[in-house]
Amino acid sequence: QVQVVESGGGLVQPGGSLRLSCAASGSIFVIYDMGWYRQAPGKQRELVATITNGGSTEYEDSVKGRFTISRDNAKNTVYLQMNSLKPEDTAVYYCYAEIQYFLPHDSSLARGDYWGQGTQVTVSS
Repeated sequence: QVQVVESGGGLVQPGGSLRLSCAASGSIFVIYDMGWYRQAPGKQRELVATITNGGSTEYEDSVKGRFTISRDNAKNTVYLQMNSLKPEDTAVYYCYAEIQYFLPHDSSLARGDYWGQGTQVTVSS
């Protein structure tokens, strides 16, 4: 019924930039919060940034001033612009979305958190 798909990861040199995208599709009624988490090898998953459907944002301290989260509500898409990348930003990045959607049989509404499959970001010279 609902799918969340990420794109945009890759290999970049320190100081470089990448832009991640995450699009939700399906029988969506409304998307509430959207955001990005990351998980580095041997570490717990951590929150990177979040954005409400009204556009309010929050960032993890280590990415403030370097990363920018934004969303296009018409496209059900959230973005993460990452500038001045550092080796310690290397991780698998996951997007999530809190989505209210139509159930298939009677069009009643349900609500849940949906996660993307993850995209690898590697910062290395």
